Amino acid sequence: MNVLDRAALASLPLLPRPLMRLLSKRYVAGERLEDALERLALLRAQGFPGILDLLGEEIASEAQARAVAASYGEAAQALRRARIDAYVSVKPTHIGLRISEDLAFELYAKLARRCTELDSFVRVEMEDHTTTDSTLRVFERLRRVADNVGIVLQSRLLRTPRDVEALAVGPLSVRMVKGIYLEPPEIAHVEPEAIRRAFVECAQRLFQRGARVAFATHDDLLAERLVALVRTGTIALERYEFQVLLGVRDWLWHTWRDAGHPVRVYVPYGPDWRAYCTRRLRKNPQLFRQVLRDVLLGSRRRPRTT
Repeated sequence: MNVLDRAALASLPLLPRPLMRLLSKRYVAGERLEDALERLALLRAQGFPGILDLLGEEIASEAQARAVAASYGEAAQALRRARIDAYVSVKPTHIGLRISEDLAFELYAKLARRCTELDSFVRVEMEDHTTTDSTLRVFERLRRVADNVGIVLQSRLLRTPRDVEALAVGPLSVRMVKGIYLEPPEIAHVEPEAIRRAFVECAQRLFQRGARVAFATHDDLLAERLVALVRTGTIALERYEFQVLLGVRDWLWHTWRDAGHPVRVYVPYGPDWRAYCTRRLRKNPQLFRQVLRDVLLGSRRRPRTT
C-alpha cells in the first residue's frame, strides 16, 4: 500500500456522513428493505434478476445472530410477496460463525428451510482466509439437509483447487470470485493474471463436476475467457450466469445481457452501510480508488481493468 492509499484510508472515519453516503449510494440500495426491493424491481424490469444482502459481519452475540437470520427470513418472504426474482446471500460471521459453527449451521438450516417453502435459494458467502475451513464445514453440513444452498470460492486463494475437489458429490452451486480480501502471498495469488488463470481453471473443474457456476466479476478480459470456456464446453445457459455488484461498471452488465448471457445483480442494503463501506475500502485500497474515480467521473466505459 502506498503513502497516498494509507493517507486516504486513514481519513475514512473523518469523512462527513453526507460524503460517505455519496460514496456509497451507487453501491448500496439504502438502509431499508423497502429500498432494496425497489432497486431489485427496477433491475428486474431491465432483465436483471438479483441477489439480496443485508449488510453486516462479525456480530458479537447469539442474540444478534438470531435477529439477523430472522431479518433474512423476512427479506426472503418479502421477495416472494413482491414476485421479485432474487435470493438471499448471507455472510457466515453475520449469523454467528465466530461464536459457534453449530450456531451458524442452525441458523443457515432454518433459513434454508424457510426458503424451500418459498421456492427460493440461500448462498453461503465466503469471507477472509481465517474463516474458510469453518465456512466449508458448515456448508457441507448444510448440503446434507437442504438442496437449495450454494457456496462461494475465491480464485485468489492457492487452496481453492483443492477445495473444489474436496466438495462432496451431489448437486452443487458455486459462485466463483477473485476475492476482495488481500491475503498474504504465502497463501494467495497476488498477480492479476495468476488470479484470472486460477478463476478459469476452477470454473472448468466445477463444470466437469456438474456444478452450476456463477461468474462474479467485472473484469471483461476474464469474462472473454469464461465465455470461451462455456462455448467450447457447450455449457447450457442454465448452468452459468454472470454476477455483478450494484453500481459497478453497469455498461458491462448490459453488454453481457445483450449478448445473451444471464446476468444477476448483487444488491446490498441496511443500516450498517457506513461500517460496511469502511471495512471494504480498508481491506482493498484498489477498490477505494475505483469508488472515488466512479463518484467523480461516473460509470463511463473505460479500458480493461484487473
